[in-house]
Amino acid sequence: MPKDNLQVLNALDGAKTQWYHFTAIIIAGMGFFTDAYDLFCISLVTKLLGRIYYHKAGSSTPGSLPSNVAAAVNGVAFCGTLTGQLFFGWLGDKLGRKRVYGITLLLMVISSLASGLSFGRHPNDVMATLCFFRFWLGFGIGGDYPLSATIMSEYANKKTRGAFIAAVFAMQGFGILAGGMVAIIVSGAFKAQYPSPPYFKNPNGSTVPEADYVWRIILMFGAVPALLTYYWRMKMPETARYTALVAKDVKQAAADMSKVLQVDLEEERQLEKPGEKRGNDFGLFTTKFLSKHGLHLLGTASTWFLLDIAFYSQNLFQKDIFSAIGWIPKAKTMNALEEVYSIARAQTLIALFSTVPGYWFTVALIDKMGRFRIQLMGFFFMTLFMFALAIPYHHWTLPNNRIGFVIMYSLTFFFSNFGPNATTFVVPAEIFPARLRSTCHGISAASGKAGAMVGAFGFLYAADAIGVQKSLIILGVISFLGMLFTFLVPESKGKSLEEMSGEVEQENGNQTQGGRQSNTEIRIA
Repeated sequence: MPKDNLQVLNALDGAKTQWYHFTAIIIAGMGFFTDAYDLFCISLVTKLLGRIYYHKAGSSTPGSLPSNVAAAVNGVAFCGTLTGQLFFGWLGDKLGRKRVYGITLLLMVISSLASGLSFGRHPNDVMATLCFFRFWLGFGIGGDYPLSATIMSEYANKKTRGAFIAAVFAMQGFGILAGGMVAIIVSGAFKAQYPSPPYFKNPNGSTVPEADYVWRIILMFGAVPALLTYYWRMKMPETARYTALVAKDVKQAAADMSKVLQVDLEEERQLEKPGEKRGNDFGLFTTKFLSKHGLHLLGTASTWFLLDIAFYSQNLFQKDIFSAIGWIPKAKTMNALEEVYSIARAQTLIALFSTVPGYWFTVALIDKMGRFRIQLMGFFFMTLFMFALAIPYHHWTLPNNRIGFVIMYSLTFFFSNFGPNATTFVVPAEIFPARLRSTCHGISAASGKAGAMVGAFGFLYAADAIGVQKSLIILGVISFLGMLFTFLVPESKGKSLEEMSGEVEQENGNQTQGGRQSNTEIRIA
């Protein structure tokens, strides 16, 4: 395809930062706000679910979810997310980003509401219903990963593309923070309205019947931000890169972009019919893809897999770690609502002072430092702090050293977010061809969710079987492996998407196009 036909892509790469870029960040980012809220809020209410549905009369400790039920409740959404990432990633390349984008959001809204309405005569029935709806919630969330990343990368200019994609992902931090704040507000309000004694004084009276509303309200609130952005998602045009490079309709691409971005586009020459296939449009399962992008896909998938084992283990089970070191009081000294409040407060403090700042450090510096250096640095410090926590673990459990433990633990969150948790999301949206971009991002993200499932199921059993100290050592080794696999991932800072994916080949020399001299011909590979 001659250079004239790629003017729309050049205009996108060189476009100044405009209001629509920020609008796109909000529209795509609110999906991630909802994703994070929904995925992480479950960890705030699992202990409450145990007290309500698995209370044992005469027990000296409050009821808790059986290990298999806890693993299912925590991990089933990740099973749905993995499936959704693969399915919607593929569908986004086949049908277009816009056509699929609204479906994922509706799924998230419906499943969030349904999760809070889980029903059943017996405790296991309630948990089974909750798991069913959380699987479909995860399925919708899964679609948001490849679609949001791909849409933002294809709208952005090459100078600030990393910051824009990272800003979408950084909304995840606000989602985690919002989950904690909603839990604090809801549990605090019910605690004030329905006071009750601690468990050791009155086991039955410590969990008031109204506590059953608390976890339902917290889960259902996740539908609100998603619902607010549905209309704006439906108004977004298809991305110019998909329309020009995959649908091969350059005129439509120029028309779509001129509606939302202030760029000067001349009349494009359409030398190919819309939808026309080219002989060198190689597919995913071809030797050409394997030779050009195979190692890149291995790099993005493996680093995301290793990162998510550590990241989700830390996030989902931080309440257990804080309880183990005594930062959260023992369960029997609190009533049910006090326990929710204490867990939410601890997780909110971690999110506020380490998780959220880490994301925005990445946004500020990713286009200056580059993706590779940030990811390598993040894995390095995660490894360092994991070992610093694990090796002298007994030292940190002493009452005078608990604050030091919390600070060190917070730093692992900071460097996961100012590090691989952000970059593993950004890079797959930049380095693969447009016709396979959403699919490859979905594969990389699904690999990450496989890691999250290992973290959710594996860490639960590991902490019981081998203890927190050895579990932290394993997470340190996993972070070190992530550092090694980072060397398979290319740097994309300052390059156009077409340069990175190899879709554009430049040939120097004087060539005549359409009766006039052109020093460069740009062809779609």
